[in-house]
Amino acid sequence: PYVIVCNHQASLDLLGMVEVIPERCVPIAKKELLYLGTVGWACWLSGIIFIDRRRKADAIDVISQTARTMLRDNVR
Repeated sequence: PYVIVCNHQASLDLLGMVEVIPERCVPIAKKELLYLGTVGWACWLSGIIFIDRRRKADAIDVISQTARTMLRDNVR
């Protein structure tokens, strides 16, 4: 398994990255994107994992669970 880190500049960049990254990759985005109307729906339907950056412990927990799943299932 591997992690691709992208420093996108705008919320819409994430939708473009979903088209470019390999099929088995799952992007992680800030939870605020979920509430941006059509962009939020598109991100949610794309299977993006959302992280609440305001709650540090919750963000760490989501990333840890994702890492465990990646290692357990040998998912990229």
